[in-house]
Order: sequence, then structure tokens, then C-alpha cells
Amino acid sequence: MTTFHETRPSAATKPVRWAADAVAAMREGARLRLDYSAQSLWRVDRMIEGIRQEGAPYAAVESVLRGFGAYAGEVIARQTGAEWWTTGGDHWIRTPDGRMWDPFDEARRCWNGDGSLRLLCRDATVRT
Repeated sequence: MTTFHETRPSAATKPVRWAADAVAAMREGARLRLDYSAQSLWRVDRMIEGIRQEGAPYAAVESVLRGFGAYAGEVIARQTGAEWWTTGGDHWIRTPDGRMWDPFDEARRCWNGDGSLRLLCRDATVRT
């Protein structure tokens, strides 16, 4: 029997680790439990909004946003059977219907005040 992680494509290695790091950091630092559910992305959006309102410079939150983007991508992957794709150091989620999603860009858009990881997940999980 193989585990979930052993059957994942190599493109998933970094994003899965970044997502797990974000889950651990939120649990330990903010006492926020993230369970890889679509509903948990509402809490992530609120966390990003709070960071944005504090006025933190992008350089200070870049790795946090990367973790949140990876977490959102993992939520989508687990909900839809999507796979991580990578090229040139960038990572995307490809849903079974062939659509490509960039949860990292969406996390940056959230920090800029015009994105939502929750809505990205909703859109990615809706079949066209």
C-alpha cells in the first residue's frame, strides 16, 4: 500500500511542504487550525486581510503568502483530484477538467486587497 504523498507527482513536493508549514505556523503562532477544507480558506482570507491592514511590507510577508497560496492549492487538489504542475520555478494547479489555477498569484492579490482564496477554490471546484 502506498501513501497519499508517495503517489503525488514531483511537482507537488514543494507546494505540499509549503502548505504543511503554513498549517503548522498558523496552529502554533496564531492558534488557527487549518484542516484543508474549502471553509478554512475563509479564515485564510481574513488572516491575509489582517496582515494587509497592519501595513506589513511585501518582502516581510512573501513567504507567508506563498504558504497560504500553497495551502489553497492543496485544498483544491484534495477537493478535485487536481495535480500540481511546475515550470521555470512557478507552480500551478491543474484541475481534472484541464483548467490551470495560480493560487500563489491569488494570495498576492488577496494581500493587495483584490483577491480571495476562498473564491478561487469555489471557482476551481465548479465544473464547467
